[in-house]
Amino acid sequence: MEEGVASWYGFPFQGRQASDGEIYDMNQMVAAHRTLPFNSIVRVTNLGNGLQTQVRIIDRGPFVEGRIIDLSLAAAKAIDMVGPGTAQVRLEVVAAGPVEMPPGATAAPAPRAEAPAQKADLTVGVFAVQIGSFADVAKADKLRDQLTVNYPSVSVQKFNAPTGTVYRVFVGRYTFEAAATEVAAQLQAEHAIAAFVVRVDPSN
Repeated sequence: MEEGVASWYGFPFQGRQASDGEIYDMNQMVAAHRTLPFNSIVRVTNLGNGLQTQVRIIDRGPFVEGRIIDLSLAAAKAIDMVGPGTAQVRLEVVAAGPVEMPPGATAAPAPRAEAPAQKADLTVGVFAVQIGSFADVAKADKLRDQLTVNYPSVSVQKFNAPTGTVYRVFVGRYTFEAAATEVAAQLQAEHAIAAFVVRVDPSN
C-alpha cells in the first residue's frame, strides 16, 4: 500500500509509445508508476471523495517530487480529479506484473492463482536512481562526471519525450528497492535536487 499525490497526463503523450512499448491511449484505464512492474493492476482510491478505480501500469513516472502515480485521463475522470489536476490517493496492488530479475538471480516460484497478490515481492528486481533530466546532453554528461567520483555505474540515457529529447542521469543498479532508496536519499541530501528510484526495465 502506498499513499501520496496522483496526477494525470493526456496530450502531448496521447498516441505516443509508453515505456512498455505499447501506444499510450489516455481513454484507457492505464497509468505510470516509477517502480511497479509493467502490467501490474493497481486499485487507486481518491482519499478526498472515496472514489476508486483500477489501472494497469504501462509507463514510468511521474518524475515530479511528491507524486506517486500518473493516471490516464479516463482513470482521472473515474475518481473525479481531472479539474483539480492532482489528488491525494491510496494505491493497492491487485495483481503484480512479472518482475524482471537481475542477472544471476533466481526468481521465486509463481504463486497459485488464488494466492493474494500482496505476497508477490515487488521490492526486488533491478532498480536505479534518477538524479537529473536535461535537454542539453552536455549538462547531463557534466553531472555524470561529477557523480562518478563517488558513485559506481553512473550513466546517461537518451529519451525521446513528447516535448523533445531529454537526457536522464541514472546512478547504480540495485537488486533491492530499499538499497536504491537509501542511495536516493543520500544523493538528494548532497545535491539538493530531487532523486527518484526507478525500476530498470529490459529496454533500459
